[in-house]
Amino acid sequence: MQLFFNPSLDSNTKEFVFDKSESNHIVKVLRKSEGDLLNLTNGKGVFFKILILASNPKKCIGKVINLQSVDPLPYELHVAVAPTKLNDRYEWFLEKATEIGITEITPIICDHSERKIINLARFEKKIQNAMKQSLKSYLPKLNKALKFKDFLILQENNTKQKFIAHCEETNKKTLKSVLKKGGHTTILIGPEGDFSIDEINQSLGAGFTSVSLGKSRFRTETAAVIACHSVSFINE
Repeated sequence: MQLFFNPSLDSNTKEFVFDKSESNHIVKVLRKSEGDLLNLTNGKGVFFKILILASNPKKCIGKVINLQSVDPLPYELHVAVAPTKLNDRYEWFLEKATEIGITEITPIICDHSERKIINLARFEKKIQNAMKQSLKSYLPKLNKALKFKDFLILQENNTKQKFIAHCEETNKKTLKSVLKKGGHTTILIGPEGDFSIDEINQSLGAGFTSVSLGKSRFRTETAAVIACHSVSFINE
């Protein structure tokens, strides 16, 4: 099943015009023509069945013949992850987190971060592609990068589950042992050099709980994916 994405579609949409790039892909690559069906999502929980009316490679036009609303995830998961030194590792996390199930992502710039500038548009595209590939109808929200302290300020009124995963030898419980089913969960994942002691203390003061993701020492992107899977698994 080939899934297309366009956030402008809603329940009132009757006809839809694909842009030049997608029109060319539909006609030249997928070899679709008038009368064929396509599947779209608006990334907001709705699948659309489109009947092709005109298969012009420069301007493909379709009519909405059916739509299906999908229930959202039974939980909300916001993972704040420090950008990795190599972009492809962070993009791998974005892809896998979208496939597993996540609602919000924020890149955070920490004391030990080696990368402090990101290409938000490229990251957004990776998430969109992962949503389409995994046939999901909800697009995770990607926020702009924030400094660690600024992110904590935004979490001051968040009274839901809040965790920070780090490698310091402190009295930590495993994430899976303290996670509660449903609701909203926020998890902090640090850079390759881990969070600084100051950052850990700041997070504890902001109501976060220190957790361990397991006995191994994980890469940033691996830790973030494990955190996503832990929340998804407990809610199955």
